[in-house]
Amino acid sequence: MATLASRAPNRAPPRSARGASTGSARRGAGEEAIDAVRRFNRFYTRRIGVLGEGLVDTPFTLAQSRLLWELAHRERTTASELARDLGLDRGYMSRLLRGLRERGLVTGTPAPHDARHSLLALTAEGRKAYAPLDRRTQAQVAAMLEPLGEPERTRLVAAMGTIERLLDPAAATAAPWLLRTHRPGDIGWVIARHGALYAHEYGWDIRFEALVARIAAHFVEHLDPAREACWIAERDGANVGCVFLVQARDETTDAVRPGVAQLRLLLVEPTARGLGIGARLVDECERFARAAGYRRIVLWTNSVLLAARAIYAKAGYRLTQSERHTSFGQVLVGENWELELG
Repeated sequence: MATLASRAPNRAPPRSARGASTGSARRGAGEEAIDAVRRFNRFYTRRIGVLGEGLVDTPFTLAQSRLLWELAHRERTTASELARDLGLDRGYMSRLLRGLRERGLVTGTPAPHDARHSLLALTAEGRKAYAPLDRRTQAQVAAMLEPLGEPERTRLVAAMGTIERLLDPAAATAAPWLLRTHRPGDIGWVIARHGALYAHEYGWDIRFEALVARIAAHFVEHLDPAREACWIAERDGANVGCVFLVQARDETTDAVRPGVAQLRLLLVEPTARGLGIGARLVDECERFARAAGYRRIVLWTNSVLLAARAIYAKAGYRLTQSERHTSFGQVLVGENWELELG
């Protein structure tokens, strides 16, 4: 949404506007994003104290401190590997290492596979110098987190994880995730994310969100923990997926169908797709259903949900019926799938 501001005649433009291109009266979205990132960088570098001559009151610069950390946490490495992993110029890396060697903190031995390279390691003096740096950094972060309550810490860590995954594709696939049962707040998240994602990705209207809300409310109000469950996939403190397994019921009478379970509301956030979370959620439903004594799992989906259909097919579900319908503002093909548990 654009906003308009009036300006008195002959008043100097605001500082943020000085130096801006005169060829455009409006800053582009890309420039606003750049400004926001730079503002955050200025804030965070000041907040963690990396602008001073020494990091956390030690004689080491930020770059030297990072090298000491890497050497303390690697069994063996070379200058080339460090330069590559840290994205530093090899000449700059060489100067950093030379300074640490001159202080007796780092040593090198010829690499067995190639004598042109040295395997680097901290000396005893280097580990002694690194210890207070590590302790003070730990204390600094603890002090930064101390004023925050648990919910705020969770949000902060999740936000940091989001930044890391968006800027580093390798981090997106390496970040660990876990499955857990639902807790207060999760059901509302399930409803909201289904509504938002299906509207964005498939153009379904708010009636779909209303359907999900009814399904979720029925689950909470009629939950039988011995025969029904909800699993939430979580990563970096944030929900990234969900699935429900409930007792199948007659659509007309709401009577329980003996021996039949129903899989419902499978969802994986776009940022967490490709990690196997969807397949793991479906597998967990089957494991639970077998342990609870169900003979069959059924589910209803739509043909446009290609990723979900692929997961069901790979897990052994078979398509038993399909029917065209108009729902959520779209013309769709609904599908019934089943898995016989034997």
